[in-house]
Amino acid sequence: MLHRTIHLFRKELRLHDNPVLLAALESSEALYPVYILDRAFLTSSMHIGTLRWHFLLQSLEDLHKNLGQLGSCLLVIQGEYESVLRDHVQKWNITQVTLDAEMEPFYKEMEANIRCLGTELGFEVLSLVGHSLYDTQRILDLNGGSPPLTYKKFLHILSLLGDPEVPVRNLTAEDFQRCRAPDSGLAECYRVPLPVDLKISPESLSPWRGGETEGLQRLEQHLTDQGWVTSFTKPRTIPNSLLPSTTGLSPYFSMGCLSVRTFFYRLSNIYAQAKHHSLPPVSLQGQLLWREFFYTVASATPNFTQMAGNPICLQIRWYEDAERLHKWKMAQTGFPWIDAIMTQLRQEGWIHHLARHAVACFLTRGDLWISWEEGMKVFEELLLDADYSINAGNWMWLSASAFFHQYTRIFCPVRFGKRTDPQGNYIRKYLPILKNFPSKYIYEPWTASAEEQKQAGCIIGQDYPFPMVNHKEASDHNLQLMKQVREEQHRTAQLTRDDAGDPMEIKVKCDLSEENISKGKVARMTK
Repeated sequence: MLHRTIHLFRKELRLHDNPVLLAALESSEALYPVYILDRAFLTSSMHIGTLRWHFLLQSLEDLHKNLGQLGSCLLVIQGEYESVLRDHVQKWNITQVTLDAEMEPFYKEMEANIRCLGTELGFEVLSLVGHSLYDTQRILDLNGGSPPLTYKKFLHILSLLGDPEVPVRNLTAEDFQRCRAPDSGLAECYRVPLPVDLKISPESLSPWRGGETEGLQRLEQHLTDQGWVTSFTKPRTIPNSLLPSTTGLSPYFSMGCLSVRTFFYRLSNIYAQAKHHSLPPVSLQGQLLWREFFYTVASATPNFTQMAGNPICLQIRWYEDAERLHKWKMAQTGFPWIDAIMTQLRQEGWIHHLARHAVACFLTRGDLWISWEEGMKVFEELLLDADYSINAGNWMWLSASAFFHQYTRIFCPVRFGKRTDPQGNYIRKYLPILKNFPSKYIYEPWTASAEEQKQAGCIIGQDYPFPMVNHKEASDHNLQLMKQVREEQHRTAQLTRDDAGDPMEIKVKCDLSEENISKGKVARMTK
């Protein structure tokens, strides 16, 4: 018997490689493509800033347009998801609800509630994995029911599993013609809302526009340079370049506008034609596997996004300092490199991974000793690519609370940026108040004389703040705190420790070694 189906889009906002949508089309006589805009659910589950709301609405509009080209449409229904489903299952005589399977606890709970509703109202529920390379449950099963807690162990499990499933075929107009489409009047009734409809600022300065169409165009642009693809080594990309030196595709993967399996196999085809190419963990495919690693660990670790009750996370007495946290968030630390990064994050919704390292280290173990949970919340609000698993995993990593153990390596908020951008062009772009300082002062404007500050049109302490901490004193003190924590909680620290060092920091580590040898200092980045 063919079904009357509601296909529920959640995070897979695309038509290419969408296995559960394909299954819905093949099993249905009528298909209603639906996105339930449940603002109460979304805002209670995650922090969503203005830029990410824009990106979501743009992605929905693009999905509606692409469905229209195949003879269907997207119905965006606002309201509490369970009430919306209950009403429309009965109104449309629905016998099946299909949805993408997700690993976040709040999405798992949603699916469980939908299945209970299906039992009550008499409809079937089908969910399939499409947001990750692998079904994380298969990885857990192969590892004895628990997540592999190191990247090395994780890669070993993947070697036993083999390659991910290949992407499913593209959808066609014929697929949709076999199913009765929603009435044309429904599309107007349930249109994609505008930002103003949701009381969101209508302006967005982000260079990233949401949607599958834009994501696929960006993907093709990157894959045309096969030399760049094969030689890509993530630690050697530049954190303060004025254009992204990495792919910049992460917002499209996060929202499901791009399929990670499609990207993985496109890369495999390019690698197969090359004599030499970079390898995981630093290659482009390696970046997808890091994503998969955090997805797997998060899927089976209680309280993954917090310190308390998290079995793999060091329990640290971080300082509670709302004023200092606010200065960091609002780009008022007095360190131009840090403040430029936080300004780019707020304006555009994206920053390079090494820039993320710098501001995260500064907030946590480097300078301010403020909890990684606070930084995670800010990133979740401001990043277009904010992701439950990756965001929390990276913050635990960068604060040396889990996964990362070279805690003596502290990013200097002056020298780190200066190494790749000695002229300070990145700072001049995002902190125009400092643009007239000579290059020798641009990273440390407080060292300029009063006359030089006057000539630059920026008086430190009035127009731009003094540094909020003495980096050397703060980092030395925090290093001793971290050393004590790790000695007291040695067993927890060892849970996520690989035999090898941090492979993602190869380039930084080499630079540090060269710098410290030449200056006769310990291998640590301090001012």
